[in-house]
Amino acid sequence: MSSGAIANNRPAAVILYQFLLYRETEPRDRLFVVIVYNVFKEVFMKSKKSFRFLSLTLALAVLAPAGAASAASSEDTPAVYEDTRKAASEAADLLTQQYGTTSIQYALIDQDQIVASGQSGINDKEGKKPLSAETMYGIGSVSKMFTTAAVMKLADEGKIDLDTPVTKYIPEFKMEDERYKQITPRMLLNHSAGFNGSSLANAFLLEDNDTYAHDTLLEQLAGQKLKADPGAYSVYCNDCFTLAEILVEKVGGIDFTSYIHRNFTEPLNLKNTKTPLDEPSGSKMAGLYLPGIEDQLPNETVNVIGTGGIYSTAEDLVRFSQIFTGQTDGVLSSEAAEEMAQAEYKKGLWPEDADNSIDYGLGWDSVNLFPFGEYDIQALTKGGDTILYHAALVVLPGKNMAAAVLSSGGSSATNQLLASQILLHALKEKGEIEQFKADKSYGRPIKTEMPKERMEDSGIYGSTNQVMKVDISENGEMSISLPQVPAYPPEKYVYAADGSFRSEDGSVKINVVEEKNGRTYLWTRQYLSLPGLGQMALSQYSAEKLESVSVPQTTSEAWAKRDGKRYYPINEKYTSLSYLLASSLQIQLIEEAPGYVLDKKMTGPNTAAANLELPGVGGRDANEFSFFEDNGIEYLNLGGSLFVGEEALKPIYSGGSSSLTLPDNGYAKWFTIPDRAVGKTIKVTPPSKGSYSVYDENGICVDFGIVNPDHTTVLPENGIIVFAGEAGAKFDIRLIN
Repeated sequence: MSSGAIANNRPAAVILYQFLLYRETEPRDRLFVVIVYNVFKEVFMKSKKSFRFLSLTLALAVLAPAGAASAASSEDTPAVYEDTRKAASEAADLLTQQYGTTSIQYALIDQDQIVASGQSGINDKEGKKPLSAETMYGIGSVSKMFTTAAVMKLADEGKIDLDTPVTKYIPEFKMEDERYKQITPRMLLNHSAGFNGSSLANAFLLEDNDTYAHDTLLEQLAGQKLKADPGAYSVYCNDCFTLAEILVEKVGGIDFTSYIHRNFTEPLNLKNTKTPLDEPSGSKMAGLYLPGIEDQLPNETVNVIGTGGIYSTAEDLVRFSQIFTGQTDGVLSSEAAEEMAQAEYKKGLWPEDADNSIDYGLGWDSVNLFPFGEYDIQALTKGGDTILYHAALVVLPGKNMAAAVLSSGGSSATNQLLASQILLHALKEKGEIEQFKADKSYGRPIKTEMPKERMEDSGIYGSTNQVMKVDISENGEMSISLPQVPAYPPEKYVYAADGSFRSEDGSVKINVVEEKNGRTYLWTRQYLSLPGLGQMALSQYSAEKLESVSVPQTTSEAWAKRDGKRYYPINEKYTSLSYLLASSLQIQLIEEAPGYVLDKKMTGPNTAAANLELPGVGGRDANEFSFFEDNGIEYLNLGGSLFVGEEALKPIYSGGSSSLTLPDNGYAKWFTIPDRAVGKTIKVTPPSKGSYSVYDENGICVDFGIVNPDHTTVLPENGIIVFAGEAGAKFDIRLIN
């Protein structure tokens, strides 16, 4: 399939979008994703662009401009890998030249020797800082493999039993749900603890290693209930790994950064693997850029280190991978590595086995990554996406081989495809596989008479923050539309002889499945091909049928007043990337799903909670909506992030000079930009611990004080502005005609 075919294939775009933005490979705040999604949706709809183009664009995370490509290879590698190194360089150039990745770094290890290593793209626009094998990148959720290895090492030493309740090791761990006492370390590592998902307030910061998100996790969990019985099913969960990080600290007796250095980076000589607490030099980090922001961004810090905060290089990562192939002595036992590679996902609710990129082990996203099973080779993979960094590690334990790909911009999914291609080329060049397998398809549908009872599968289906309307006609056609985006054309599928519904090109296959828990699911399987990068396979319960609910009139009326209303974050630190991404979160009710706020069931006039049992990625980060009012102003609490209703926004003073002092609670202050201020240049003098952001009418950030050194910008029509900082921080503001 050509790249144009992907852009024009609506099912591919939407499912790829969902997979990449809601997949397991990132400690990315669900809130951030929702904000970005809503903002870009509005922009594209207003400009009459197809929503499918939006889906593909966001899915590939084209967040930075491509630059002139360059590549480097290890000079002392064996000649047998000449073709592999050439293929790796060409594919890396493809990502930086055509897929919007700013820079790429990759490495391949075979046995104990790095046999391919290179880079592509730019490190800075001025060309003064060339990329090298020692340029460091954030590895996002690949950090979870360090956390998993740390827990397994403590298990090796007899200090942790994977199947003993976590409360034995962390007595302070409590929740508003007695089931929490059943949660074990194994459930943390295989994502089956039953947590809501991600408590990531103030986790993504710029040049700021504040550990607030880590330090407050136990407090956040103490006020939450579980969304599922522990062990019932695996659904991607960042909080599982932040709690596992705390577990390592409690049992190991030292902070997590010190633990991984003592037990992994030092024994393995990983000189370029650091955490934010090491305060690595910004000059050693890969350059970060975003569209619309001219200057290079400060370094991104993710301060839930065991979840997604480690920095490394591709060469360090493949050396680290040797603990999973049994090639290191005394670092981690082979028994522990083998246990991590078992099919943990099968212990709970899960679709039947199919070609896939998501089949959880302990820590691993997949313990049977497609397409390696086509060659009878087991492949393990872990991906990671922060806001700005992206990473993928693919390990072949039976071959003692691994490839790592890191990037600034791009996505972990395209990085994973590149890592897989590097390994496949190396296997072929070594003669371990004869030829590459052809791309797979489910075949074009041959229309078959459909049983009438299949029409009963029509209805509204939901996944986290998304609803789908499924209509099945008596002539055997399934139509899937998105009530959130009325302008998006429905997707069409045809009933086939095997009982599935298929897309016209045969790349997508959907079954409606009623599971033993009595719930009904859309089981979606899909093959996605990217030219020059290979093919990805996805298989998941993508959505669950929403049951009909009836809520009291007072509840429905309270929510009706919020429909379309915007809420603005106020407890994010002034260094937070949330201020750079977009401005607000909007409540959206769907006429076709009464009693719901998208996928969340209204549980009262001021609360709504998800009631889905979706394994994998569709049910991740299902934080409860909780509203309260103070002095006539409405506030929203969502997973520890606090928002204020739009009624709190007042026009910014449009005269010459003014000042603003933040309140004692330290909450950010938001303002609208009145007509008489539009077109004027604002000059802000921020305090040492404060900053500001200006947004246009679409909620897109046009000026962020942390990035803009002169702190001036022209105020846009229908825009808004926020000031954030420590309690009592004072801003001097001047408007110039």
